Amino acid sequence: MPTSTKAPVRPAQSGPALRRGTLVAGLLAVCTAQIGLAIPATLNGLFQSQLHPVGSQLTWISDAFLLPVAVLELTFGLLGDLLGRKRLLVGGAALLAVGEVVSATASGIHQLWVGQALAGLGAAALFPTSLAILAAGAASTAERARIVALWAALLSTGGFVAPLIGGITATYGSWRWAFVVVTLIGVGSAVISTVFAAESRAPEGRSLDPVGQLTIGVGLFALLYGIIQGPEDGWTSTPVIAAFTVALLGLAGFVVAELRVASPLLRLDLFRNRSFAVASVVAVVGMFSFLGTAYSISIRLGPVQEQAPMRTAMAFLLLNGTALAMLPVTRRLLNAVTPALLLGSGLLLIAAGNYWAATLPIHDHSFALLIAPLALVGIGFAVTVSSVTATAVNTVPPHLAGMASATTNLLRDFGFTLGPAVIGAIALSRAGDSFADALGASDLPAPLKAAGAEILEEGGPLAVNGASAGPKLSALHPLAESALGTGYSVGFVLCGSAALFSAVLALLALRGRAGAEAPALAD
Repeated sequence: MPTSTKAPVRPAQSGPALRRGTLVAGLLAVCTAQIGLAIPATLNGLFQSQLHPVGSQLTWISDAFLLPVAVLELTFGLLGDLLGRKRLLVGGAALLAVGEVVSATASGIHQLWVGQALAGLGAAALFPTSLAILAAGAASTAERARIVALWAALLSTGGFVAPLIGGITATYGSWRWAFVVVTLIGVGSAVISTVFAAESRAPEGRSLDPVGQLTIGVGLFALLYGIIQGPEDGWTSTPVIAAFTVALLGLAGFVVAELRVASPLLRLDLFRNRSFAVASVVAVVGMFSFLGTAYSISIRLGPVQEQAPMRTAMAFLLLNGTALAMLPVTRRLLNAVTPALLLGSGLLLIAAGNYWAATLPIHDHSFALLIAPLALVGIGFAVTVSSVTATAVNTVPPHLAGMASATTNLLRDFGFTLGPAVIGAIALSRAGDSFADALGASDLPAPLKAAGAEILEEGGPLAVNGASAGPKLSALHPLAESALGTGYSVGFVLCGSAALFSAVLALLALRGRAGAEAPALAD
């Protein structure tokens, strides 16, 4: 009888301690995915000046990546359980690399969208799979807490490595080289996962759910389309109303489908657990607050103030790099402090940093002004992203680690996707109104007013700010910069308020002690 030399696949809920090679592969995978996600933020100023996007086109550069991540993470979590998580680590990293090549060779804004969408598909596989393959190898809740802290730290590491890559390549070469570097990192991640990662899966009770995937995919895409296009097309325009209608029908259809299917994409009874439900809400609203903050900072320093890309890189170092520095502290806090207090404290710091940032004058280009508020947001994010992930994952039994990690990642990245979409829509709408009012009340010559109004109508306040940097329209620049400062100050306030809401929810509604074991769920 022939014998197989193929390595056995370890079930997700049992087995020896997590192998070091798997740990390295999983951590590099999430870092790679986050680098891909964060790269465009550093380059927004260059995209504005070289590709000349108008209206919501700049927002779509980031959301072209984030949309497939938010829409497909549940599906990739399921496919990892069924087909093996190592395969998805390898395939996801390879697809991300392909998308970055398309972005690096983009001749216009539309090809850049395509490249970012392909890279987002790869990241959609990497985010849930990297967490699931690591959490599945944990032998205890304490080890899970350590692994989650490491995973969150590498997630944040990608968030500050990306702007450094973007800043250095844009300063000494071209923004295209930033995507080339990410391509190489993606290839490296695929190779390391191929060589060192151990396969794991949890197929018991799991099967494909095409109706669930179709309904949630259509629903989420339509919702985000409506939010992004609303300010440009008009909230009462036919396409926007149609988008929100389709979103409502799609998401309602998803709930109905998941309640009826034998093997759902998402077990809705997970949300009967108070801790999981609260962590899910916090994942959406809290991460909306964080990435909304990051997006606002990137627009302030890039297209508005037109500062060097390295300034934006330093800002993202404060926002994301803190998590790596705090890793030893975070690991201890996850086991020693109650989830309510830990989550609430982190979110309160994010709120305080945002309210502070909202008071900073837009005409002052000093980076020193940003250090303290961004440091508060960074510390808060370091605590929040670890605790919300640990709370959600530790709530479920180990055999549901893949579903829980995919759900947590989907909710977090849905919040991430909402950040640029909502903040960009509100800030630009407010800035446009502010500029129009200031232009009408000014004593500028009528031809100059007419030129400013025409640019505003065609390209929005960011286009006015860029066009007025030249000598002919320079008198418009203070008005445009002030209007954008007002708009994005409103964005900071909204982000702070979202974080404050999440903090109150966590403090009042979360129960349980640190390191609590997952409760049993009926199979």
